[in-house]
Amino acid sequence: MKLSNVWKYVVVIIGAALIACGFNLFLVPHKLLSGGVSGLSMLVNYFTPVNLSVLYFVFNVPILVAGWFQLGKRFIVLSILSVVATTFFIAVVPVNLLASDTLLASVFGGVLVGVGTGISFRAGGSSGGFDIIGSIVTRYRDFPVGNVLVAMNGLVILAAGYFQNDWNLALASMISIFVTGKMVDFIHVSHFKVTVYIITNETEALLQKLLERPRGVTKIKTEGAFSHESKDMLMTVTTRYELQELKRIIKQTDPKAFVNIVETVGVMGSFRRS
Repeated sequence: MKLSNVWKYVVVIIGAALIACGFNLFLVPHKLLSGGVSGLSMLVNYFTPVNLSVLYFVFNVPILVAGWFQLGKRFIVLSILSVVATTFFIAVVPVNLLASDTLLASVFGGVLVGVGTGISFRAGGSSGGFDIIGSIVTRYRDFPVGNVLVAMNGLVILAAGYFQNDWNLALASMISIFVTGKMVDFIHVSHFKVTVYIITNETEALLQKLLERPRGVTKIKTEGAFSHESKDMLMTVTTRYELQELKRIIKQTDPKAFVNIVETVGVMGSFRRS
């Protein structure tokens, strides 16, 4: 196993530990919600004797199955690791009231959960739940992942206010979810675009794999200024979230390819290949 892959697994596990700490040290003691599947798990846990870690795991299973088919095995393997690790840490980290103020607890709980989720995304996976649904949505609609999560979590907030009959807790949970979404976007920046220029000798093999993705590819004929050797340059615009997978495809297909990655200020026209 490559060292880079081991590091990704370590990062995902660290992210899971941060998420669990955000839950058990800040949110759960105040009966606040994190949103998404986590929020649903907490809401059910507050009104039933079922353990939070069990609920978190069970609710994530069908979403992981959907992600397996929509996002690919590589992404979901890391997501499964995150869900399993988070389930474990939720079970072992004791529920302890660190902040007596509800507002402070909602902010710092949101920060921990957001950082944990964000670094899981950066490693190539997710923390499961609505994160996977958000990733699926952003493959077909050009929205930031954090904003997608905040929108979906609105339903969880309404349910919290109704069932708990305490809109102060619901509003504090909304602050936590908002902070989490902003931290995810700050760390993950999936909606930022990059333009990738690839000069390769394996044009057809690389094109075959790139055209399986939802992004368009332009082939440009080039000539080396020094060698006068004709080569093909492939140009594509993608998101930073998809960039890791794109790099993997290039390295596997043509390890000697010259790749230039440029941050893109904006895109006009169709960003997705129809």
